[in-house]
Amino acid sequence: MEWKQLISNKRLGQEHRHTERHDDRTEFKRDYDRLIFSAPFRRLQNKTQVFPLPGSVFVHNRLTHSLEVSSVGMSLGNDVAQRIVQKRPELKDTLFEQIGQIVATACLAHDLGNPPFGHSGEKAIQTFFTEGNGRQLKALVSPAFWDDITHFEGNANAFRLLTHQFKGRRPGGFVMTYSTIASIVKYPYASSAAGKKGKFGFFQTEQDIYQRLAEEMGLLRLSADGEPLRYARHPLVYLVEAADDICYEIMDLEDAHKLKIVSLNETSQLMLGFFDDETQQRILQRIQDEQLTDPNEQIVYMRSCVIGKLENECVNAFMEHEEEILNGTFTKGLIDHIAPLQRDAYRRCSELSVDRIYKSRPVLDVELSGYKIMATLMEQMVEAVMHPERYYSQQLIGRVSSQYDIDAQDLETRLMAVIDYISGMTDVYALDVYQKINGISLPII
Repeated sequence: MEWKQLISNKRLGQEHRHTERHDDRTEFKRDYDRLIFSAPFRRLQNKTQVFPLPGSVFVHNRLTHSLEVSSVGMSLGNDVAQRIVQKRPELKDTLFEQIGQIVATACLAHDLGNPPFGHSGEKAIQTFFTEGNGRQLKALVSPAFWDDITHFEGNANAFRLLTHQFKGRRPGGFVMTYSTIASIVKYPYASSAAGKKGKFGFFQTEQDIYQRLAEEMGLLRLSADGEPLRYARHPLVYLVEAADDICYEIMDLEDAHKLKIVSLNETSQLMLGFFDDETQQRILQRIQDEQLTDPNEQIVYMRSCVIGKLENECVNAFMEHEEEILNGTFTKGLIDHIAPLQRDAYRRCSELSVDRIYKSRPVLDVELSGYKIMATLMEQMVEAVMHPERYYSQQLIGRVSSQYDIDAQDLETRLMAVIDYISGMTDVYALDVYQKINGISLPII
């Protein structure tokens, strides 16, 4: 793959249209602005990251997480651009130098397709079709569509949100640039190639769009004709993934400390573990010099040091493996290729997260409640679109926004409209709808 071809500011849906500009923003900065002011992005403030939405202690939600990932992504992209231009002078004064902005925007969008209640919500949608009453639908839909809905994936749903022409929206969805859209597709293959992990990058309804983007930018096709579609990742995906990996692991640890799930001493040791002895002493001395006596402020300072170190290590890993990345032969993520000291420290944080954070009671309670809410909404809404002539079905369908094609003649389109509607809800709105359709609460006017 070639960098000059990979960085394209062509807009989906406006390929042959000249649009007059009234300011000096780059096309990639327009992507960023368009996304940050959008309703789907704002809704992330009411979607769970890991812990329950804030009570007396503020912890991360999907919105704050995405903003932080975007900040780290901007640094990763800018640093990689600077170092690659030094190595490849022909890229100077080209669109390539704007990759920091592209990565930052893709980071904003990376969680856009996540349903309410995170992975628990994803699982509820999947298992409705594999374990619930949705199993009966298998004979009524195509094998490709069945693969899509039984592997429902937030990443593929984000691509759909950005590119699909919902009712009342212009062609091209958000009308983003090719490179920005491609940079969010972590698993660039169809659901029929998802494998045991169940990860894929686009629903069949958007497969042609991804193919068009891939061919325009010269992404390597890895599948033969007749096989499920597979491409090599756009190289900037690795930077988006690294920014996400850095933020969720380190910020989840900081949140766990705030919630007293992990002690100050344990959190400090995990964070200092990213550095050699000499650097650890410098960090501790700086905390003393700055008179940071508040435990939370001490963790904030250590966290900033860790994120800076991991960002630098991921840039080094990208530069070391640039040729493999461009050849489509690079495996795993950048975080798996950082220096052994930092890689081992990251692994220790991951192990603690699995054992102590993701299995903590507050997190499990949200997952259990979220799963029940999502499963019930799927049950009720799918029943409604299967039997739209019924009175109760018409009442439920009447709640759905006009942008979703819930009245379509085609069953697959109606089912996808249900998934679009439910996956687009916030946690709070999903709970509200659940309570109302089950008669638990009444609207207050």
